[in-house]
Amino acid sequence: MRTIPIPVDVTKLQITCVKPAKPRLVNKDTGEIKRDKDGNVMYELTFLFEDEFNRMELVKVSTTPEPQIIAGEEVVPVGLVGYVWEQGGRWGISYRAASFVPAGSAGTGADL
Repeated sequence: MRTIPIPVDVTKLQITCVKPAKPRLVNKDTGEIKRDKDGNVMYELTFLFEDEFNRMELVKVSTTPEPQIIAGEEVVPVGLVGYVWEQGGRWGISYRAASFVPAGSAGTGADL
């Protein structure tokens, strides 16, 4: 399956960190850490995404380098994209962001 990045519009979402960054694992049994194509460690954060209708979902987002975000902090992901994946008859969407800025910061509008 070819992976094509799908841009995610976050302009109408409230995004709160519920679990701060930790290295993303390739294999839980061996503890092997996932790296990007440049060899940088990939970090995974868990966020609560809430839309304008108060619907909520927990979403894991990968990034590099390690962001300095704490649980409870509201942020806006910059360059958030989703990738559809399939493995062993299962499929899903993984998310990756280029960086994060605090919610309410200048430059967090629709231009992200």
